Amino acid sequence: MVLRKGLFKKPKNDLEGVSWDASGISVPDKTYFSCAGCRRMILTSDLEENLWICPRCGHYHKVPARTRLSWITDEGSFSELFADIEGIDALDFPGYRERLARERAKSGEREAVVCGTARVGGYACAVFVMEPFFLIGSMGTAVGEKITSLFEYAAKKRLPVLGYTVSGGARMQEGILSLMQMAKTSGAVKRHSDRGLLYAAVLTDPTTGGVTASFAMEADVILAEPGALICFAGPRVIEQTIRKKLPAGFQRAEFLLAKGFVDDIVQRDRQKAYLTTLLSLHCEGGPGCEGYRTGTGGALA
Repeated sequence: MVLRKGLFKKPKNDLEGVSWDASGISVPDKTYFSCAGCRRMILTSDLEENLWICPRCGHYHKVPARTRLSWITDEGSFSELFADIEGIDALDFPGYRERLARERAKSGEREAVVCGTARVGGYACAVFVMEPFFLIGSMGTAVGEKITSLFEYAAKKRLPVLGYTVSGGARMQEGILSLMQMAKTSGAVKRHSDRGLLYAAVLTDPTTGGVTASFAMEADVILAEPGALICFAGPRVIEQTIRKKLPAGFQRAEFLLAKGFVDDIVQRDRQKAYLTTLLSLHCEGGPGCEGYRTGTGGALA
């Protein structure tokens, strides 16, 4: 018997480029989305309407930074700052220049965080949102510089800061330069705090490594999304080190809330109202209240 060459090779045919739902009807690839929680195919439109939360299992999916901004900021109020700051290959790390170019093309962002000013429920504030689709929101020199600059700007303008974190940690392609951003951002957070100004952070899945060990956990109020992984070293690293199985839910938002590491867990559809309440409570009788509220001081000028 002679085996034909390519016998076991998958043939190309007209069905490539389409997927199938449970009824066997072919649909374009982007019509359905595979849930990372329950592994079932969900209509993309259903996920979008449900704020990218699986309607079947409740899994919270990652969303682009600008999508989050549209959810929490008042319409038309966001004004971007420091958009021209982007990472460079200072250490001549192999393939890093090409990787940065790919990430910029894929995400549409120049770096892994978007910073600016906006109004939330009518209150003026500075805001940063990390971008999960740019090197998993990793922190390099550009991310550290943008966040530091935002806190310095907010301190000067007497604005509260609202931040959304999502990160794989410090960016390995930038070595010690990325680790230095932990101290740099922490110093800016402290100077902002010394002026009696509010900093509230919302930790999303995943928030890990050097970001967790610096500005993510330094907020006056630390919130988290349901099920978010929040840690320095991940559970697999810990298990391999101590050679023991970790308890279920270890390092998830609910575990950290029970241990006092986060102040509250807030669902996506409640976050804008929750942050608005925080801003209003901080504003009443506190330093720098003038200018926080719409039309009372022009703090965004």
